[in-house]
Amino acid sequence: MKFCSECAHPVSLQIPADDTRQRFVCGNCGTIHYQNPKMVVGSLPVWERDGEVRVLLCKRAIEPRLGYWTLPAGFMENDETTADAARRETEEEAGANIELHELFSLVNVPHVHQVHLFYRATLLDLDYQAGIESLEVEMFTEAEIPWQDIAFPTVEFTLRAFFSDLKKIKEGSGAFALHTEDIRRRMI
Repeated sequence: MKFCSECAHPVSLQIPADDTRQRFVCGNCGTIHYQNPKMVVGSLPVWERDGEVRVLLCKRAIEPRLGYWTLPAGFMENDETTADAARRETEEEAGANIELHELFSLVNVPHVHQVHLFYRATLLDLDYQAGIESLEVEMFTEAEIPWQDIAFPTVEFTLRAFFSDLKKIKEGSGAFALHTEDIRRRMI
């Protein structure tokens, strides 16, 4: 940040009184510009028929990770709840109609200043199509998922947790749970 969004004067990094972190502070109007993590919110859309479970994935049409597979997700907008953001992103990226369920995963990614939230969801029909940020949209069983081409560690974590829970449920020894993780490694 170079200039104050309030008065357009230059800002400088300093530790404001009663704070412990450096912030951008305007020397002219005194505005302190706090920079906080971004929320990335999406869904884990599932279709189940005759005991076969498939997950809907989107192939990214944008950077970062152009051409890699991801769950439908994106940055939360102001005036949205996290559930609203998950529904909107699923509609925008996959054109999918979903019933949203509980929050399934919460993944902190501090090195990129993000928190990723994924809700479990049920596809209401098979009427889906790639949105402007997706090259294609496809359903995969666990065995069909292109694991080597998953776009982000947060998505891989969420998918693996889902299939692990699903296995336990089928064995009669588990249920869907909230999964949390801190991913501190940078992608290569």
